[in-house]
Amino acid sequence: MSQGPGNTIPKDKFLTIVTNLLHRVFVQAGRTDAKKLFRLLEEGRNVQLTTVEMEDKSTVRFFLSLDQEQFPGRLNYGAFRVGVATLIGNLAGFLKDKQNIPVFNSAQQDGAMIFGVTAITMEGNTPSVMVLGANTASQDGSVKLQLMYLDHQQFIEQQAADTVTAPGSVGG
Repeated sequence: MSQGPGNTIPKDKFLTIVTNLLHRVFVQAGRTDAKKLFRLLEEGRNVQLTTVEMEDKSTVRFFLSLDQEQFPGRLNYGAFRVGVATLIGNLAGFLKDKQNIPVFNSAQQDGAMIFGVTAITMEGNTPSVMVLGANTASQDGSVKLQLMYLDHQQFIEQQAADTVTAPGSVGG
């Protein structure tokens, strides 16, 4: 198992650091700086956000990338900013309420995970679903964060599969 910070500190503390970091670079930052960062991410770059000193005095560099492959249509800054703000708010809500946040680990890549908090937003009549992923297993001790869009159809299909009419119920 990797020894990245996601594995050596509790999940809620890790997510608090990440949520605060995303808030700082996208919400607190001015529009110009946030939009510059978006443009770099949109180009496919892996951008270093900051270096954090942990409680044990070790330092961890945080990088961020964007997977927009499953975004329905062409991603623009406005839609991205709404998605990020929604994700930050949803993560903060889970952390504040001390709710368990599901983590989905990759079978193919040690240290890679997706956090089970979604940001569902609408662009026109089309929903988009953003999640946060992280890879804590890098050799250099850095954390690679990834904002990613998921295909919203999988959630509709899953909901339909989960919907069962109870025996004896009245329905058409």
